[in-house]
Amino acid sequence: MLECGMLERDSRALRTRSTILCKQLVVDELLIQYLQADSILTESMAESIMAAQTSQKRSWRLLLLLPKRGPRAFSSFCSALQETEQQHLYELLTQSPEKDSKDAPAESIQPEEEPVMQTTGKKRKTFVDSSLPLPTQEVIAAKRARTHESMEFSLDADSPINTPVLPCAPDFYLSHCQQSYRMNSSPRGFALVISNVTFDPCAAPDLDPRKGGEVDDEVLRKVFTELDYLVTVHRDLTAQGMRTCIENFCRRPDHRTVDSCVVCLLSHGVEGGIYGTDGQLLQLDWVFESFDNAHCPLLQNKPKMFFIQACRGEEMDCGVEQIDGPVRTCSPSCEQRDAGREGQGDANSRQRGDMGRPRIKLPQRSDMICGFASLKGQRICTAAMRNTKRGSWFIQELNTTLRLHARDTHLADIMVQVNSHIKEREGFAPGTAHHRCKEMSEFTSSLCKDLYLFPKYQPQY
Repeated sequence: MLECGMLERDSRALRTRSTILCKQLVVDELLIQYLQADSILTESMAESIMAAQTSQKRSWRLLLLLPKRGPRAFSSFCSALQETEQQHLYELLTQSPEKDSKDAPAESIQPEEEPVMQTTGKKRKTFVDSSLPLPTQEVIAAKRARTHESMEFSLDADSPINTPVLPCAPDFYLSHCQQSYRMNSSPRGFALVISNVTFDPCAAPDLDPRKGGEVDDEVLRKVFTELDYLVTVHRDLTAQGMRTCIENFCRRPDHRTVDSCVVCLLSHGVEGGIYGTDGQLLQLDWVFESFDNAHCPLLQNKPKMFFIQACRGEEMDCGVEQIDGPVRTCSPSCEQRDAGREGQGDANSRQRGDMGRPRIKLPQRSDMICGFASLKGQRICTAAMRNTKRGSWFIQELNTTLRLHARDTHLADIMVQVNSHIKEREGFAPGTAHHRCKEMSEFTSSLCKDLYLFPKYQPQY
């Protein structure tokens, strides 16, 4: 039997899991492009879905459309979940029918399809009582139970943790929003990820491919999408290409309407700079200058987050034995696969416009926080470590900590937790120089308030 073009059992699977899907599904450009390529969604449908202001509403629109898109829609959607590393949702939809029917709620999204899709205004209020909740209708206990299951699966599969970002509770937002940076725009801001994985063997013969680097940029894309950022990923840019990309990003006029921005730079590097694919350096000080209060006025008084996954020198930290530490035969934080070093190799001025009548003055550079994968040191600059299956240690820990603790922890404390986790890790590569190697991350901050991301919370005005 067909129901709106989809098999009844498939349509039932979507209905009975609609609440969880609406909360946890990450509907981004990659998933939508996969469904378009498989002829499940038309271009106009894709545009309609991505035009929704929140991730929950994007999920809701997609779930309303899928049952009408033919008998292949369900299998294509499941494949898209696997392609976008949402394995826990794939398993949720494809579990045995017996368990599925046991958990099925009485509500159905189907009766609401016609009035919601055909009308506007008051009839859209039916959404509030449906099985597809508004962003503030979170069931914290149920989400926590799912978290542990997802985390265990991710670790066993030797892939980055992809448990859904835990939501901020309304009470927490109300008790912390006054003393922290404003963070309630949707999207929260724009995120730029530049990831150099493959380098020109002629122009940069000393820069090896960053195996595992492609894992990092995908991890960052997913976690910041779930945190309600519009993420753009660029891969394998020359130094001039990175410069042009950053300049264009800084000039976006829509920075005016959002509350923050994120910039992630992943490449080989040295102290003070990162390499383009042509072996030329982009100076980090120029990057920070591009976002300062003079050169990027639309982001004045707004938090600007930077994450730099690159080496800052050539020396590897082999670690120091703790004087009163126990004899360790195996570290729970050791890498059991492989560890690779992040690198082996070694501003234009702008005029500020007349401000006119006297205004409150700002320092040249403020409201920034930057996490570095490795330490700045005069004699020993540690090499950032990277696992070729799960990505770099720093991005792994940043991803995990954001997903589990952004709900109630400000970013400076999150970075302290990342440092703590990095400190405990060791390389596991017997017979090589990387065996039992160490890494230490750090961060710098000119933030003037607490920076909470308040994930998945939208104030109701």
